[in-house]
Amino acid sequence: MLNARISGIASYVPDDILDNDMLSKMVDTNDEWITTRVGIKERRILKKEGAGSSYLGVQAVNRLLESTGTKPEEVELLICATSNPDYRFPSTGSVIAHDCGLKNAYAYDIQAACAGFLVALEDGAAYIKSGLRKKIIIVAAEKMSSMVNYKDRTTCPLFGDAAAAVLLEPTDRNVGVMDGVFHVDGEGRDHLLMKAGGSVLPATQETVARDEHYIFQDGRHVYKHAVTDMLESSLCVAERNGLTMETVDWLIPHQANLRIIEAVSSRAGIAPEKVLVNIEHYGNTSAASIPLCLDEYKNRIKKGDKLILTAFGAGFTWGAMYVIWDL
Repeated sequence: MLNARISGIASYVPDDILDNDMLSKMVDTNDEWITTRVGIKERRILKKEGAGSSYLGVQAVNRLLESTGTKPEEVELLICATSNPDYRFPSTGSVIAHDCGLKNAYAYDIQAACAGFLVALEDGAAYIKSGLRKKIIIVAAEKMSSMVNYKDRTTCPLFGDAAAAVLLEPTDRNVGVMDGVFHVDGEGRDHLLMKAGGSVLPATQETVARDEHYIFQDGRHVYKHAVTDMLESSLCVAERNGLTMETVDWLIPHQANLRIIEAVSSRAGIAPEKVLVNIEHYGNTSAASIPLCLDEYKNRIKKGDKLILTAFGAGFTWGAMYVIWDL
């Protein structure tokens, strides 16, 4: 039986930093307020003119190809997870594939908000396990600054720009993407969304004037569901694979809010030193947050380590995955 192993990982963040002191000059906030509530000190912002999420994704994918020694023509499929596509159409995945020279690859986008990387990873693993594809790139590319209202003190400190990519390949060993638990509940729609710009409420002068093309978030409602749902899905995928929080080597949660991460990990009963966190320097990079964190800590994670990845996002959509590391 084939499994899908992660055989490479790479990431990219822009050079420009927006720290809390700089943000306090733009909106009524301060470093202490942001740090104590969400644990973020700075975030990266893509300021390159005319560059969107695909630009971030191209940098990450090119780094992945170089680090793994993979030729562009060997890649058969690219799946892009993003909530910030360059355009409504064509897909951002198609732009990334073209700009990276992936001439033999099909490419498409999936939109599962902050859970996008996990959903795309399961999709990619299914292609590998079925035998349909042998080399697949999963890339999460998020120019979050493109949908942030820098007049809204409740949301503008949260988000940063980043991209990260992994290479999936087949193996007959018991490693790689082992299992996943996923859920969606449309009840969450009104609590976390961009109100305008879609087919329900197309862009008009009025929607722009009402600031409806930015992220809207009911923070208290989202916090409660994020903690409960990430916790339950993590425990579920662990239990059905015979794992306990003692035998799990690493928990890698979506980097949305440090208080959410601490609540999930403490209620799960996993030791704090087993929880990978980098939100302080990058903020919430949506679908890119988990692979960005994995890439940052890849030298600490050992072959054979048992990982639980968990995320929660708009929809609501959430889930957890069990991965045995093989890098």
